[in-house]
Amino acid sequence: MGQLESARDVALDILIATEERGAYINLLLNDRLKKSSLNDTRDRGLVTELVYGTTQRRNTLDWILNALVKKGVHSLEMWVRQLLRMGLYQLRYLDRIPSRAAVHETVNQAKNRGHKGISGLVNGVMRGYLRRRSEWNLPDLPQDIGQLALLYSHPEWMVRRWVESYGRETATAILTANNEPPAITLRTNPLKTDRQALIHYLQEAYPEAKIAPSEIATQGIVFQGGGNPALHARYQEGWYSIQDESSMLVAEVVGPAPGQRGLDGCAAPGGKTTHLAEQMGNEGELLSCDIHGHKVALIRANVNRLGLTMVKTRQEDLRTLPEKVDGLFDFVLLDAPCSGLGVIRRKPDIKWSKEATEIEDLVGLQAELLDAAASLVAPEGVLVYSTCTIEPRENEEQVAAFLARNDTFQLDERIEEKLLPKVKSKALLREGSIQILPHHFRSDGFFISRMVKRAET
Repeated sequence: MGQLESARDVALDILIATEERGAYINLLLNDRLKKSSLNDTRDRGLVTELVYGTTQRRNTLDWILNALVKKGVHSLEMWVRQLLRMGLYQLRYLDRIPSRAAVHETVNQAKNRGHKGISGLVNGVMRGYLRRRSEWNLPDLPQDIGQLALLYSHPEWMVRRWVESYGRETATAILTANNEPPAITLRTNPLKTDRQALIHYLQEAYPEAKIAPSEIATQGIVFQGGGNPALHARYQEGWYSIQDESSMLVAEVVGPAPGQRGLDGCAAPGGKTTHLAEQMGNEGELLSCDIHGHKVALIRANVNRLGLTMVKTRQEDLRTLPEKVDGLFDFVLLDAPCSGLGVIRRKPDIKWSKEATEIEDLVGLQAELLDAAASLVAPEGVLVYSTCTIEPRENEEQVAAFLARNDTFQLDERIEEKLLPKVKSKALLREGSIQILPHHFRSDGFFISRMVKRAET
């Protein structure tokens, strides 16, 4: 009989795979846990904590390790580098794990995966940190961008942009929120059940969980602890979807009506498409496009799971779609490709995979997509532009540039009518647009702008 895998071994496998493949850790984590022999919820919770925490705190951990490893942390084999990060994360950030246990388990992992010299190195680094840990104390009130970046474990360029865009106090709140664990939120499918009935059912199925209606999304449910609702049969039967609360607001801002003709131009994996179709009562026509074939398959799978028959899926680049479809649409949603800087708590590896220079390339692509989307909107129709970033260049500045070159569109001030009171009281509301920051509701950072095409004269 083979040796049972430990939570730390599973976590290390995921961290190694993340660096090797460049894949998002949330996807790797979910896939690896499904295949794991770990059944205890505490073990699975430790895996999640180690993977997310080690990734979130990477630059702070490397700052320390560079002082403890003779030639620097990047001189090490990749698996050793990830093992040391994970071991040091336990010593520095997980008070509930005794230091002795963290050192012992990390050294054992080194012995099992490498030669004696590796385990000796790991032991020396871990114990060296314990002896000298006061050398790496950071001030509670950082004095400059560099200290902020180390204390909250973000790249300096990112911290600098947020301080410039939002001010130091708000930037600090964003940085803090990005290091908190993401919540699980569900979206009720009203074609199958209602929200209160679903909450009652889930509470019986998961008695240890804390389940409550969302205060910011009308179909939303907040699910805390007590299991994984994506594994329940009712999920497969289409009673609900897993979607962030901020993301749910996009379809609510569109506000489609039954019988309309609509387009979701960059739709994968289909969360907003299916939400739009639910709001339309599965009546009308909704075209859901994505440039990638395998992502169109994801949209189709979600559509089928939820029992939606009005959605048509199509592999298409939105920029070439205008010349390939007949007629215009009552509403067009462009949930644009973006830097993703609003979803760092869910995908912390974004911090280390993105560069500031990429933003300008994205701005150019977004502008092309917006122009194409606009050409498909019928007179008096609605155009909604959304992103999951908090970067102004991709958000309000992008919309302002679009309106400057498209005088047939105007911002819709009625956007506030589509938002719940708590959203209006905390989020950043501008004319026709809303910016949600990660600390506002412990949800993803999102930007949504609603525009209306002027009537023909």
